[in-house]
Amino acid sequence: EVQLVESGGGLVQAGGSLRLSCAASGFTFDDYTIGWFRQAPGKEREGVSCLSGSDGSTYYVDSVKGRFTISRDNTKNTVYLEMNSLKPEDTAVYSCGAVTDRWSVQAMCVIPRQTFVQYWGQGTQVTVSS
Repeated sequence: EVQLVESGGGLVQAGGSLRLSCAASGFTFDDYTIGWFRQAPGKEREGVSCLSGSDGSTYYVDSVKGRFTISRDNTKNTVYLEMNSLKPEDTAVYSCGAVTDRWSVQAMCVIPRQTFVQYWGQGTQVTVSS
């Protein structure tokens, strides 16, 4: 059974930090690009950061560049999103998704609605208070 399980969300004050984890099982992790997406109330889901399983290439949406870092540990089948200098506008439900590595990190993170993403986690709430 394929599973993506997110953890690490919570409530934090502006300027604080959180680290999200996405633990994968049931598929060949190394062959997949993993991305973090977020959806705030009343807004469409957007790609935050994506990381290739094959070449380590990364993509970050402009609003998080310099503040967020994506990484993966293939020995643990886990992708992390380190979030620093959090802002109230980062408040959203954060989900991880997986797609085969044929998709570039830019395509995965930028193409709207992400209908091609094969697997999704259930999401974790991140709330940043001002």
